[in-house]
Amino acid sequence: MKKTKGAPDPDEIALIEWCIEVEGHLVAAGASLREAQDHIEEQAEWFTDMFYNGLTPEEAAKEALN
Repeated sequence: MKKTKGAPDPDEIALIEWCIEVEGHLVAAGASLREAQDHIEEQAEWFTDMFYNGLTPEEAAKEALN
């Protein structure tokens, strides 16, 4: 099936939703929303690897806090 122009990639949507969950765990651990967002943006490749390696958002947040 050919992807139409502008159609969101399901993997990309799943990654974004996963990052939003990670962000929530980072905020719950004491980071400000801006700090959590900045960290995820700055370490996007690392978080993407964790997503594709099957870590849960909670596990990824714990890794980020270590």
